[in-house]
Amino acid sequence: MYVQTLFEGVLRLAVFGIIIIGLLAVNIYFEVNFPKVKQVIIESEKIPTGAATKILQISDFHNWHPNDRHQKLLQKIRQLNPDLIVITGDLVDRKTTSFNNVFSLAQELVQINPHTYFVRGNHELANRGTELFLIGLANCGVRVLNNEHVVWSREHLTINICGVDYSGRGRANLDKTTKSTDTELFTILLTHAPAIIKVPAITRANLVLCGHTHGGQVRLPFVGAIIAPGQGFLPEYNKGIYHIGHHTTLYIDSGLGTSTLPVRFLNRSQVSLITVTGK
Repeated sequence: MYVQTLFEGVLRLAVFGIIIIGLLAVNIYFEVNFPKVKQVIIESEKIPTGAATKILQISDFHNWHPNDRHQKLLQKIRQLNPDLIVITGDLVDRKTTSFNNVFSLAQELVQINPHTYFVRGNHELANRGTELFLIGLANCGVRVLNNEHVVWSREHLTINICGVDYSGRGRANLDKTTKSTDTELFTILLTHAPAIIKVPAITRANLVLCGHTHGGQVRLPFVGAIIAPGQGFLPEYNKGIYHIGHHTTLYIDSGLGTSTLPVRFLNRSQVSLITVTGK
């Protein structure tokens, strides 16, 4: 009788464990493959009262292959009708050899809005075909910003859009990028990794948009991200909004793709729609 009871108890635990593992696997699959749109609002005194601009940010795509979900994401972006589209690095993976997938995405994004900008991430930098990739991206109509800036205008709103190369290997030159910008205008800085905030010239930017961290990929309740590249365990800057000084806001998008392991937990893949309004 004791052995039978013990066996039944073990069997119940095994079944319960299998159910939990199955539910966890389904959740992970959902979080990785069904991205959401994260809505973010940023206020600034440099934006005229009543004016606003919508910025669609895509980060860490990692050569996510097209399928029905890919097309559904593009349909969502069309419906959002952004004023600007920015891609903050790692559009490809370091091992990507064919760029057809990302070029197809780039062409569709430019069709949605020709004001589409890109800065390079660590995976582009490590990819052997990075120069051909950048040329192809430009041929698709994407404006590649490499330690430079442009001025974007619409009706009564004019802003600076700055973009730096990947900062992890000392290629980012923030001084050069922002030196000649009109400081009276609202300034957006596109960068791949949040490490750029350590550079003193970061105060010239009003809004810093980046990715790289994947939000930690795996997050825990009350803890947040467990680990992020370049920051180690329990990273300080991993996802969402941070205030750097009095005039600079950092926003980290947790991105679409994954690296090392195709796993996300409590951290659904996403793109971000950032609305910048007058304060």
